[in-house]
Amino acid sequence: MNDVQNSHDPRKIPLDEAGVKDLQYPITILDRENEKQQTVATISMSVALPHHFKGTHMSRFVEVLSRHSCEFTGHTIPEILEELKKVLDSESASMEISFPYFLERKAPVTDTSAKMSYQCRFSGRTDPDGTDFVLSVTVPVSSLCPCSKEISRYGAHNQRGYITIDVRSRPDESGSPAIVWIEELIEIAESSASSPVYAVLKRPDERYVTEQAYDNPVFVEDMVRNTAEKLMKDERVTWFQVTAENHESIHNHNAYARVEWFREPFRIRHQQK
Repeated sequence: MNDVQNSHDPRKIPLDEAGVKDLQYPITILDRENEKQQTVATISMSVALPHHFKGTHMSRFVEVLSRHSCEFTGHTIPEILEELKKVLDSESASMEISFPYFLERKAPVTDTSAKMSYQCRFSGRTDPDGTDFVLSVTVPVSSLCPCSKEISRYGAHNQRGYITIDVRSRPDESGSPAIVWIEELIEIAESSASSPVYAVLKRPDERYVTEQAYDNPVFVEDMVRNTAEKLMKDERVTWFQVTAENHESIHNHNAYARVEWFREPFRIRHQQK
């Protein structure tokens, strides 16, 4: 049968990316407490398409994916990307894996237990300049407004917000990025807000969380700075971006703040990505 994708294209226009998007796929990832966790991911994969090829082979993306036992870490993703480049005859390959990560969380007073989900993402790329890997975690939190507390005779407005942490880590002895646990980033984000949020709260828990938030008022800017301060102290981290967004309870808009940071001597390499 004719291989139409490999046929010559006369327009001489290379494409930055060509591939598959929004593929639903079962995956296994590392879990700090239980070693491994199974979840379902949304996966996108692409390669750079040279100008002389009419198209890429979409089925080969899934074939490469299936050969890696559905296990994904900062160590295995570079292997998948290298295989994509080889199989599809390309200089660069990218993949993004978005998935819910589940943790058993206990209420602060009654210890009532329930699963909480956190949205996570692995982003990998390999090209002639090297290999890049970014871990992203979005954490729901609660924040109480310092200004509202200061000017009000009683009470203060609060809201649910989201802190998103994107990190790169320094290479380990094998050349793969050092492991930064998803749980670690969740703990950093929650400790940077007024209070964590929970799946289940009984009345004693609700009272505790309400008072905890009231005793720890933070602006959206505070949440970003608190998170950044903690990440700067972690020698594994070479770059991060922290974004916080509050779904304001008394305004018809959201509040937002962001910071990006590089650790020397990794600045130049990260800026080229």
